[in-house]
Amino acid sequence: MARRQRSRGGYQTARDYPRTARLNELFREIIAEELEQLDATWTAEISITGVDVDADLRKARVFFDSLDADPQADAAAVEELSAVRIRLQSAIARQARTRRAPELTFLPDPAVREGERIDQILGQIELVSSHRAIEDQTGASGSLLDREPMEGDKPGGRPVVPDPDV
Repeated sequence: MARRQRSRGGYQTARDYPRTARLNELFREIIAEELEQLDATWTAEISITGVDVDADLRKARVFFDSLDADPQADAAAVEELSAVRIRLQSAIARQARTRRAPELTFLPDPAVREGERIDQILGQIELVSSHRAIEDQTGASGSLLDREPMEGDKPGGRPVVPDPDV
């Protein structure tokens, strides 16, 4: 019989939370702990963000994020993680007590990359709206984005916005 635990919404059993979701979290914790125990400098730059295990436990995709969010750093992280894959699988087999340990594959977390892309887009929108507000206040015509670079501008960066009170 399933053990019942008291929750806010009433009684809840372990079966109310899908097995694969429980295993995903368990495998993520095991992999993260095992990576912490490795004596390698690259492990400090990687965090395990999630695991997606198949229902039959044959394969699991391990999602990670690295401090350097570029494709070359991600490729290097995949190589490093693949080199310790057998050790991670044996740790899962030892600690999870499941019938089999899944074969691990490592992928950069697309949610993190998309979040960074959204932040970049929102920053551009904020820049354009602040420029329009300055133009409205000063009565200047033309866009600040279309102007020639001025002293103090960063190459490829945001233009220096003049103070409307001056």
